[in-house]
Amino acid sequence: MSKVFFRDMEFEVSEGVYQPREDSYLAAEHLWKQEIAGKKVLEVGTGSGFLSVICAKKGKLEEEIAIRDHTEALSVVCEKLVNREHGALSSLSEVDAVGHRVVHGGEKIRDSVFVDEDVKQAIVDCSSLAPLHNPPNLNGIKACEKTFPGVPNVAVFDTAFHQTMPPSSYMYAVPTELYERDGIRKYGFHGTSHKYVSAAAADFLGEPLSELKLITCHLGNGCSVTAVDGGKVIDTSMGLTPLAGLMMGTRCGDIDPGVVLHLVEEGRSADEINNLLNKQSGLLGVAGIGSNDMRDILAARDEGNENARRAVEMYVHRLVLYIGAYNTILEGADAIVFTGGIGENSVPTRRLVLERLRSLGCYIDDQQNESYGEAVTLTTADSLLKAIVIPTNEELMIARETRRIKGDK
Repeated sequence: MSKVFFRDMEFEVSEGVYQPREDSYLAAEHLWKQEIAGKKVLEVGTGSGFLSVICAKKGKLEEEIAIRDHTEALSVVCEKLVNREHGALSSLSEVDAVGHRVVHGGEKIRDSVFVDEDVKQAIVDCSSLAPLHNPPNLNGIKACEKTFPGVPNVAVFDTAFHQTMPPSSYMYAVPTELYERDGIRKYGFHGTSHKYVSAAAADFLGEPLSELKLITCHLGNGCSVTAVDGGKVIDTSMGLTPLAGLMMGTRCGDIDPGVVLHLVEEGRSADEINNLLNKQSGLLGVAGIGSNDMRDILAARDEGNENARRAVEMYVHRLVLYIGAYNTILEGADAIVFTGGIGENSVPTRRLVLERLRSLGCYIDDQQNESYGEAVTLTTADSLLKAIVIPTNEELMIARETRRIKGDK
């Protein structure tokens, strides 16, 4: 058995039965994956933090703990990994590889890769495009290099899955020199999730991924939708940064660029506008109830809050708009896939979306739609366009990618 560790989780992988077939992802969950430990350190560097430890054989531990930086956070996690009471390993030498989620790899990184100096520089180069994600991603890598000297690190990029998009999808209608000189183009994000649920959906439907046309909807605090044809992305809603596309928890999604220019002319700084569009908009900004949680907003809507009602309607409208567009460019999708916290669990939101898709031959099965957090078909047997739920598992996808790259070394 080899062990793959990546930040929060650690998996045992049986080399004898590991088969990374595109059409066997759900089956592989039971055949080769055993999650033996989960560890999370939250609020790193804030002066107050939270440690959560889950060991498959030894139960759960939660405690408050102050963590100064990623190196210290990793040190705490490693101590718990080998702890007699809550640990899953006898020694850190059992760790064979470390996998990392990295948000932005630009055009330079088109697949999961071993981390070297060039890869770390690519992460730095893309930090201006993902300032909230790439720097801490890199800090985590550096911390693991110190803690696990000589152990290979693998970076799994959110943008990599979307690199199959044609220029007609990823180019912006701005002077070409902005693309050639500055890399201004659509990159897409949530690629780890979209890749996982595409393959898992094929397994669930009993069809080869290479023969399916899917619209995958990752709906959480961050939201994105992707058109996948035969396992290859042909378009996705997020753009140069994770700000574009659908309405999200705190992000505005698609917006007229003139709004930004107007705010500049009003005297707003770049930092103020960035904070406004990334952290104060979306469901949070429109509903105005102090929460971006869809459950809270639906509850406020049901109590008669007009802004909450408007927020839900806007969210659904924009998602339906993208699904309709992607169904067209796919020349008829086989299935819509819901995943993420909202996609897997928000029964009212799924109902509102599917009721708007009847013209596409997508008919909701209300009883099936009452399901939470499990793989299930949401539509009736006579639907021309199916809708299904596939719980995402980005951690498992990172473990698979880490194992794949390590095996290719």
